[in-house]
Amino acid sequence: MLKGISPCISPELLAVLHRMGHGDEIVLADAHFPGHSLGPLVLRADGIPIKPLLQGILPLFELDSYAPPLFMMEVVPGDTLDPQVERDYMEAVHKHHPAALPPQRLERHAFYQRARTAFAVVMTGELRKYGNLLLKKGVTPVA
Repeated sequence: MLKGISPCISPELLAVLHRMGHGDEIVLADAHFPGHSLGPLVLRADGIPIKPLLQGILPLFELDSYAPPLFMMEVVPGDTLDPQVERDYMEAVHKHHPAALPPQRLERHAFYQRARTAFAVVMTGELRKYGNLLLKKGVTPVA
């Protein structure tokens, strides 16, 4: 256990966040996501919803300022979207990145394709549909 780091952040996740470079992407995947079949490194955060995970990650993680840093999956026609999911995520994001714009939406298969090239996928305990969130890392400012 370390001071100032959320207990939601495993040692493996902390190492991955540290190794990521500017422009690298990480997927915080809902519990339904096919993370293990897509190919990148997969970490487990079973039982942890994405909002508290975001609250632990964002004090440590600079969002990209040169390209859109947030992406979510677009709703498949005929499905319904719970708008509270995005609101919950943006509440966490805005605590550390007040000027962040809402996530861009990617068509389902385009999101999967983007996840294939991500630095890592974190399989979470998020049970809400369309709960996947992709983060693009920015340049960490010099203190």
